[in-house]
Amino acid sequence: MTSSVPDPAAGAAAAVAVETLDRSWFGHPRQLARLFATEMWERFGYYGMRALLTLYLTKHFLFSDHTANGIYGGFTAMVYLTPLVGGLLADRYLGAKRSVKFGAVIMALGYFILCFGGPTARPYALVEGVRHDVVQENVVDRPTSSGGERRYVVVDAQRLLIRGESNGTVSLVASDGHVARNVPAAQFQSGGERSPMATTLVLLAIALITIGNGFFKPNISTMVGELYRAGDRRKDAGFTIFYMGINVGALGSQILCPWLADSVGWWAGFLLAALGMLASWAQIQFDGGRLADYGNPPATEGKDRAVPIFAAALITVPLVMLLIQNLMQAEPAAAGTGILGYVLALPIMGKLLFGTFLVAVPAILGYAWTAGNRAEFQMMLAAMVLISFNTVFWTLFEQAGSSLTLFADRNTDLHVIGSFSISAAQTQFFNAFFIVTLAPLMSGLWTALGKRGLEPSTPVKFGAALAGVGAGFLLLVWGASFADSAFKVSIWWLAGLYFVHTVAELCISPVGLSMITKLSLARIVGLMMGVWFLSIAIAQYVAGIIAQVASVDTVGGEVTNPKLSLDTYVHVFTMIGWAAVVIGLVLLVIAWPLKRLMHGVN
Repeated sequence: MTSSVPDPAAGAAAAVAVETLDRSWFGHPRQLARLFATEMWERFGYYGMRALLTLYLTKHFLFSDHTANGIYGGFTAMVYLTPLVGGLLADRYLGAKRSVKFGAVIMALGYFILCFGGPTARPYALVEGVRHDVVQENVVDRPTSSGGERRYVVVDAQRLLIRGESNGTVSLVASDGHVARNVPAAQFQSGGERSPMATTLVLLAIALITIGNGFFKPNISTMVGELYRAGDRRKDAGFTIFYMGINVGALGSQILCPWLADSVGWWAGFLLAALGMLASWAQIQFDGGRLADYGNPPATEGKDRAVPIFAAALITVPLVMLLIQNLMQAEPAAAGTGILGYVLALPIMGKLLFGTFLVAVPAILGYAWTAGNRAEFQMMLAAMVLISFNTVFWTLFEQAGSSLTLFADRNTDLHVIGSFSISAAQTQFFNAFFIVTLAPLMSGLWTALGKRGLEPSTPVKFGAALAGVGAGFLLLVWGASFADSAFKVSIWWLAGLYFVHTVAELCISPVGLSMITKLSLARIVGLMMGVWFLSIAIAQYVAGIIAQVASVDTVGGEVTNPKLSLDTYVHVFTMIGWAAVVIGLVLLVIAWPLKRLMHGVN
């Protein structure tokens, strides 16, 4: 009689054979190539849109720096909040695949709507409380200014050139060159008349992108994870390849979308972003059955809830629009009102973000104290400390899409070599370029140090990252001391900032999520991941506030005093640069006791 006991050797051989069969794309399951392309095209659309957004708000809609940076900070904060809900809905009801497709369609719709910005806002000026029209010459509604633009305020039928002075006042210069009036800074305010329909459409677009991102962002990663069986040693390498798609997509779009916006018009840049998003959707929709076994809904009985969930998601769009509108209307706290006044002056989103974080952190630590042992509590405490420092890092790093882009437009000589130059929006590509080129080198460095037992601990990497992001700003400040007569800094100083920031990012970004999963109590690891993303959302929001501090007065979307503009940016970048260096050094000092709290987790 033949034995029915399975042969262990045969089983192992079969497992190896199965693993070998699906190694058809760089030694990984062939479906990884499709998910790589899906993520690449989605990021192509998102980063192409992001490269243009702040300039679009300040130059086409003529929003002030304060308002535009507030919108940008609120938008990017919600980009990190909505995936918490989108991931939960996919896990329980929708499945990752349907969520990704729905999110892709909604984001594409948002990008398409951005194409319909309507006519350029009409500038005006309030001079000592009296409103006057502003006439523009040689102004083209594009991301990049030519430098030959002229703006005049019409006073008593006379056109007076607007010129900012070094002391902050505004001179109104007559055609013969004499100063007709000199207006104190507080008595000169500029604005723009915007189409209410166009303003509503841009808010609608931002809301749709936010909601769509919530369904897409967490669930495409879930599908990648499903490609590998438990214990498959290729999983980490697979995610490394997958995440490279983010920067490949960003690298392409941050060059092409601004180029189209300058060459054809804003709508063309946003249209390319929308087409990239549709390409992402098509990768999943027309997969030829290759993803049939991945990202499916959970096996539950009862009615399919997809339609009501998608309907509810669309119903929340007006709510997101109201939150953004509330950010636009928010005014800073009055001087002398203290912390209470500051908190009361926060917009609704600010109150929700900070309130949730301040309640969640002590509550989770209290739970760890009562439900876990001493070592588990100490590990959770270490995680919370690192989350707090991580928030500081991303607050400063995420100036790229706001204050650094405006600095590139206003106070950077964008000539790269000779007569060849790039636009301010295109300078954001430096980060993606350095990620693609430096990530393999940094990975090899950590591996080599690890083999020798010299790889820095996670707290040391976090501290180095914080000091690095500060050093990047200080490098740019140093470069500003070499500004030319037009108060413009060479683009290579800005590229240097992005180089240093990218090295800092590679010290902190790859280890963050892994650190949370290792330090958290197993029964609340999902909640801790939520706190991690909440902290990044807060960082994005505060990044908008810092960019507001760097706000510069403009007329018709352009600064009237480039020296005052440069001085403002240098002042803010100096403050946050030294603050980051000091905070990074503090973390390096406490790294050793913090490592003891981590009980061997590295």
